Amino acid sequence: MMIRAAAAAVILSLTVGLTACRAQNPYQPVERPSPGETVCGTPICGAEFLAPAFLALEASGDTGGRRFHILQIGDSHTAGDQISGQVRSRMQARFGRGGRGILPPGLPYTGYAPRQMSVSATGARYLPAPLIAGGTRVLTGLAGGQGRLEAGDHLSFIPDPGVPLTTLGVCGQAGPDRGTLQIVPDIGLPQAIDFRRETAGPLCAEVVLSPGDAGLTLVAVDAPVVLDDVRLWGEAGLSLSNLGVVGSTLMDLEGRDAATVVAQLRADPPDLIVLAYGTNEGFDGELDPLAYEQVLRDRIAWLRQAAPEAALMIMGAPDGLRRSQTAAGPQRWSQSCGSEGEWQTPPALALVRDVQRRVSEDLGVAFWDWYGRMGGACSADRLAGMGEPLMRGDRVHFTATGAEWIGDILADDLMTTFDGWRASRTGGD
Repeated sequence: MMIRAAAAAVILSLTVGLTACRAQNPYQPVERPSPGETVCGTPICGAEFLAPAFLALEASGDTGGRRFHILQIGDSHTAGDQISGQVRSRMQARFGRGGRGILPPGLPYTGYAPRQMSVSATGARYLPAPLIAGGTRVLTGLAGGQGRLEAGDHLSFIPDPGVPLTTLGVCGQAGPDRGTLQIVPDIGLPQAIDFRRETAGPLCAEVVLSPGDAGLTLVAVDAPVVLDDVRLWGEAGLSLSNLGVVGSTLMDLEGRDAATVVAQLRADPPDLIVLAYGTNEGFDGELDPLAYEQVLRDRIAWLRQAAPEAALMIMGAPDGLRRSQTAAGPQRWSQSCGSEGEWQTPPALALVRDVQRRVSEDLGVAFWDWYGRMGGACSADRLAGMGEPLMRGDRVHFTATGAEWIGDILADDLMTTFDGWRASRTGGD
């Protein structure tokens, strides 16, 4: 027994010593890699096409200015709001907080957790549009789904401390069988938006709230209310709206209801529209590059018609990989990555980037080389294999740390390009 007690004392002593040693060596984050080179040699290709947006950004500010609105539409990289949320935070720190922007009208997927805002639903349902609409008209707007509130259902929005909320806007479907949406703020009196109209169709409306960062609840009070989005604005500064759908492609965007989209874009016209598609197209082994190019050209023309004052930017498809055994055959994969070539690049990803780059040049659209900035070929594998991984094990999605890293790069590229544009106009001042 004495031997066991002595041994236990030694183990305890070693454990305490190890704990003390660990306590004296705090966590040190792994140094993040530098941004890779872009295909055009500058942070943003076709930066001159951002001039209309930069003019508007120059006029924005958190006091006495106007609101500058970036609208990003895309797939799961956009839906998660980790990358876009980092860009929002970085740019709002410089240009002022113009509010959280446009949100889906509810909880679009399990685990939904947008930055700067908590969202909860009581009874309200979120109805996603089918993926790959392929041009078939679907009665839904840019968010890719609708929120349906029966009488008595609630949607609640609570901003993080310091996030301004001075105006609430909503877009939805009016009609003779629709009801009234009551807005119940934590501070101030309730207000109402009536969606009952003789003629069915999209309707966007807004109410002014008492200044502050308190939450609010939307309640359907007498009949069903169908919403296409919810808009949370501050008085002035920058806002960034992220409307992404997990698994979506440009073909899904092609199926949005034109009248609803026009109403949404004209209610709060964006200064910059960012298209962030390409990953899901790139993993499609049956992708037709010519058909994809036509869809991209059509969507750009469509957005320009609906929002003629907005500048456009394409975020080129990032690097992405799959395990080689998931391929149907070696001809379906263009490059091996990893120490044993266990990760493969779908060749359609390169085709997608080529189309995006050529179309952006041809149509006067800015292009951000996401693939180049994250390190180019096999970067998804390298980033996933770091001591502090920047990409998840699937080699497609970023970790929280990785999203912050690539979001910082995008924010820096936008602000650096803005500074260069302004210096060219003012002679360096």
